[in-house]
Amino acid sequence: MSFINYSTREINCKIVYYGPGLCGKTTNLLYIYKKTNPDSKGKMISLATETERTLFFDFLPLSLGSIRGFKVRFHLYTVPGQVFYDASRKLILRGVDGVIFVADSQMERMEANIESMENLRKNLKDQGFSLEGLPFSIQYNKRDIANIVPVDEMNRVLNPKGVHYFEAVATTGTGVFDTLKEIAKQVILQLKKNA
Repeated sequence: MSFINYSTREINCKIVYYGPGLCGKTTNLLYIYKKTNPDSKGKMISLATETERTLFFDFLPLSLGSIRGFKVRFHLYTVPGQVFYDASRKLILRGVDGVIFVADSQMERMEANIESMENLRKNLKDQGFSLEGLPFSIQYNKRDIANIVPVDEMNRVLNPKGVHYFEAVATTGTGVFDTLKEIAKQVILQLKKNA
């Protein structure tokens, strides 16, 4: 649910990176943060748990223009990957405008991908959302590693509805901005539709 700030004439949108532990959610955000113009981004905030971090920062992509005279600012979040942080995941999903599911392409991580996708669906349902009703994209990360699942198989298991997906190597930035641009485009189209 976008937040409109009338005094700054901004529409604030929340994009959440969701996925299993160590799939590359944090690496995506760190890469985006590093490559974003300092004048267009806020401070990165990291909330550390014992085993993982949740990151947050906002940025204002100037090239995306405005909606009815309002600039669009995106707030990017990662969720903790481990299932035992489910309460944190639910809290971070509150008011979400778009979701990027980051899947780990390694064969031995497919079960964790499936479990995390099911958890995402459940947590959204608990808040009255569904993936089908939200801007949603999938990123198949770690495509540079040996022993990866073919994209066709990942799509069969994780993407039966055929949403936009991207192959990525977050450590080098491959596919990182493509994924973000797609979800940003979907969120803006949704905003314009509801405006």
